[in-house]
Amino acid sequence: MRWLVLIAAVVTLGTGVGRADDGRLQWPLRPRPTVTRVFDAPSPDWQRGHRGVDLAGVPDQPVYAAGPATVVFAGTLAGRPVVSLAHAGGLRTSYEPVEAVVRAGQLVDSSTALGRLVPGHAGCPVAACLHWGAMWGPASRADYVDPLGLLASTTIRLKPLAG
Repeated sequence: MRWLVLIAAVVTLGTGVGRADDGRLQWPLRPRPTVTRVFDAPSPDWQRGHRGVDLAGVPDQPVYAAGPATVVFAGTLAGRPVVSLAHAGGLRTSYEPVEAVVRAGQLVDSSTALGRLVPGHAGCPVAACLHWGAMWGPASRADYVDPLGLLASTTIRLKPLAG
């Protein structure tokens, strides 16, 4: 099921208003960061897991939108500074801890700095880590996906369905 969601994500990102040139996302930290913690989808969805990836950065480093989107939240959530974006087709991405320079309702693209990375992400093995998440659908019933699979630099390989 998760593979079908990923395939739908790639197809959906390639269609509609505000799509990237090739429909894929870009790294939110530049240059390309080291992944310090990988995506670990819980099963079932309500159990513990890591619903995103952690990327190594440095304090005050600019954090960019991963692709064309609308800012839906920029502020503090559960004591952490967060930015959340709504992309075409129902994809949402989140970035934390990020001190925002954007505001809700603002249109952004991959050249837009959302804010600056701040230290303090729990479990981060370096000076500062960005937690980057991606999900399809509304938060109340979201299907979390690995954002690394949506990157332009990730090769897509389709495998036949078992039958």
